[in-house]
Amino acid sequence: MNRLTLAGLLGSTALAQQVFLPAQGPTDRPQCEASQAPEPTYSFTPFSYTLTTTQRTATSVTPSAATTYACPPEVLATLIPSQSYTTWGKWDPNATETASDTDNPYGNAAWTALWEYANPPNFTETGVYSTTVEPTPIPSEELVLPPRDYFGPNDCYNFPEGFEFGVSSSASQVEGATAEEGKSPSLMDILVQDDRAKSYVTNENYYLYKQDIERVAAMGVKYFSFSIAWTRILPFALPETPVNQEGIDHYNDLIDFIVSKGMVPEVTLLHFDTPLQFYGDNLTEAQRAPEIGYVNGAYQNETFPDAFVNYAKIVMTHYADRVATWFTFNEPLLYCDNGQSVYNVIKAHSQVYHFYKEELNGQGKISMKFNNNFGVPRDPTSQADVEAADHFNSFQLGPFCNPIYLGIDYPESYKSTIQDYVPLTAEDLEYMNGTADFLGIDPYTATVIAPPEAGNAQSIMDCAANASSTYRPYCVNQTTTEVNGWNIGYRSQTYVYITPTYLRSYLNYLWNTWRHPVVLTEFGFPVFGEDDKEVTDQLFDTPRSLYYLSFMSEVLNAIWEDGVHVSGAFAWSYMDNWEFGDYTAHFGIQTVNRTSQERRYKKSFFDLVDFMKARGVE
Repeated sequence: MNRLTLAGLLGSTALAQQVFLPAQGPTDRPQCEASQAPEPTYSFTPFSYTLTTTQRTATSVTPSAATTYACPPEVLATLIPSQSYTTWGKWDPNATETASDTDNPYGNAAWTALWEYANPPNFTETGVYSTTVEPTPIPSEELVLPPRDYFGPNDCYNFPEGFEFGVSSSASQVEGATAEEGKSPSLMDILVQDDRAKSYVTNENYYLYKQDIERVAAMGVKYFSFSIAWTRILPFALPETPVNQEGIDHYNDLIDFIVSKGMVPEVTLLHFDTPLQFYGDNLTEAQRAPEIGYVNGAYQNETFPDAFVNYAKIVMTHYADRVATWFTFNEPLLYCDNGQSVYNVIKAHSQVYHFYKEELNGQGKISMKFNNNFGVPRDPTSQADVEAADHFNSFQLGPFCNPIYLGIDYPESYKSTIQDYVPLTAEDLEYMNGTADFLGIDPYTATVIAPPEAGNAQSIMDCAANASSTYRPYCVNQTTTEVNGWNIGYRSQTYVYITPTYLRSYLNYLWNTWRHPVVLTEFGFPVFGEDDKEVTDQLFDTPRSLYYLSFMSEVLNAIWEDGVHVSGAFAWSYMDNWEFGDYTAHFGIQTVNRTSQERRYKKSFFDLVDFMKARGVE
């Protein structure tokens, strides 16, 4: 497809944006009968306490025969060079004894030196657990559904057969055991350098994973998405370095337990936790502001693509027989530094895809998870605002989606702004084209877009040509207020606003632009001020229920009324976790007691599961 055709697609998408329709008076009620009596009739009746509550309980996942997606690991091991396996231990910064194997470049002394070099800020690790906890059944009283909200969805649609409903998480946000069982430091272990003390324990999921999976299975959720920590598999990150046997065993056991509960595992290979080796001898690079994203993920390092592909091959040859879906990168744009970063990501992703499909003969699916925040024009009747929204959206997704889904060049929004972009050759485009089975998107919210100068579309290109512009890299004005003066939606604790109608617009944009099935790989909502509430009030999280049910209602509308192929949705996250800085933004559908590690179900978890099950989801 040439650029003109893509422009046509984008143009047709812009025409489908939501517009304001003038209306006079209050909201119409077409469902009400016109023949209703004009006046009520009042009467007395004997009073009694006859109101009753129907006690409903969740239905757990039913174990069934496991599906196989590739040959067993002993067969797949022949696809990669022979690996050496070893174990290390636990790093204690206050240890009085030192390792003596200084002649071994990958021994305990070298592994300890990695942590000493990283010197993670405010490092403490005083978790409750030090070994895997065996699961216990979930008491029936925990599975009683909460009272229904008075208002709720009244649609009559069902989800298509095979629609994947699940929950998601990432290693650095839930695992804990940060410097235990051979794991080496990653970007996530040093990222917080301010006064906030990072809790390296997080949720101790590394030891509590069986109980966590048990709890999700008891709620009837079939799909479980998680990430693997690169630094647990390869503490020294690079090819030809030893594999951590304890890391391999841990994720083997985790995947086996998911399958044993009748659930389906889905794996992300890199969820922001880049090994520190790619920053070389200058860790301040990890804190440097990148040109494109929010954090410098070191993807631009010249050794990164081959190292990532090597890591992916090791993981896939161990687990591909049981893993249904693979995500190579999580939201790559947000951790891209420059044009080389983008090129290295799509190059590495494509190599992993070809290995999985052509050499490993994997029967599962592969994709990436792309970042969120759909840009909607501040004034849908303003051509300048519509062009700004197109510029913003194409910049966020086009550098990856154009070559991967359409086999065409980067969008002009990206090339005109990022001067050091790596040109894509015809060979590149042929190799990258079609290297994803669906489009994974994390559509938490929407953002209101206008040009840097109101009404002036040319100001976008002026910004693109000016490396010092404060509006770079997107070169648009992002706000939360629409032209009518109202916020775009109900605000959460962070950047998230409840924007269900714009989700439907976004799904139309994605499907009609890149023409692949869409999966909501993450979406969630932290209730405002939740961290300050009593636990009982945290559990009764009606705003989060409103978020999930309204979003899923619009997914159904997009499927049945717009013809958009949406094939899955994964709630973020199945419990409150470390949100890259602190714990005050509660995205979870379960609470976590930071002292005892006790988990409790929130109302939104029950409401979301009930909504999905009532509409035909397994």
